[in-house]
Amino acid sequence: MADQAKQAELFELDNGTMQVKITNLGCTITSLCVPGKDGKLADVVLGFDSVEPYLKGAAPYFGCIVGRVANRIKEGKFTLDGVEYSLPINKPPNSLHGGHKGFDKVIWEVADHKKGKNPSLTFKYHSRDGEEGYPGDVAVTATYTLTSNTTMRLDMEAVPNKATPISLAQHTYWNLAGHNSGNILNHSIQIWANHITPVDHNTVPTGEIMPIKGTAFDFTTEKKIGVSIHEVPGLGYDHNYVLDCGEEKSGLKHAAKLKDPSSSRVLDLWTNAPGMQFYTANYVNGVVGKGGAEYGKHSGACLETQGFPNAINQPNFPSVVVQPGEKYKHSMLFEFSVE
Repeated sequence: MADQAKQAELFELDNGTMQVKITNLGCTITSLCVPGKDGKLADVVLGFDSVEPYLKGAAPYFGCIVGRVANRIKEGKFTLDGVEYSLPINKPPNSLHGGHKGFDKVIWEVADHKKGKNPSLTFKYHSRDGEEGYPGDVAVTATYTLTSNTTMRLDMEAVPNKATPISLAQHTYWNLAGHNSGNILNHSIQIWANHITPVDHNTVPTGEIMPIKGTAFDFTTEKKIGVSIHEVPGLGYDHNYVLDCGEEKSGLKHAAKLKDPSSSRVLDLWTNAPGMQFYTANYVNGVVGKGGAEYGKHSGACLETQGFPNAINQPNFPSVVVQPGEKYKHSMLFEFSVE
């Protein structure tokens, strides 16, 4: 089927307790409704009512899967097997989230849509050799499954035909009080990380792995997001946390626990990725979203589990290079509860 013939559409997963809407444009979660303390459903993700604004580029990566490589690659350059590659500089002076037309801006094929008690949606995408400057063809799949009443799982897999960096991330902006309820500075968060990868003035990791004990970045125990945000250089948190101390459950480690006091909603996130970008929507400014809600600065929190940013250029970071015959696997478990 020709690309032009593929339409951006909305699909739904519903198990009677939670309802999730996802579009095949970038595997984007446009809506996710879960109950709060009063049993009332609220939509806890920032986004738009239809696919049109996403197609027009109005979303600052709301809800999508980003790739082939999430986050920043310094100056859009890397060398692999003796060959230097140049990528689009779409966030000067760096390449961000896969370039001008990353995985978030392409239409994926809907490979499977199961209904019933554990409904699921599987999307497939074939990324071509040379696409956005990256080497090798890559066959990618992403499956969203409602594994229990209030749990959603995402399994991402990718298989290349030649060595290439692959690091996907799920870029939902969460607001557990409801997408239209203002900022998340009153949410509290715990992150199972004792270190971050500090960044230079262009938001690229310096290569250092920095202990965070006693700093504004320390979320080793639950803390309100707004407490130390003003001590963070720049406009807020936009940093990669080294997930080095979470307990494991079925091969995934505890990455973060986000909590909203007003609704008592809690999101526990589990992953097998080595890092997580904690981003507090610092650059969101007056985006008009669902139901006419206006999203401003700090209106959501992103918990983007990932390979470390710029890992392709940092030999001391865990490698994001996948060899032919290997399979990239990245899973995330989103557990919602009321506390």
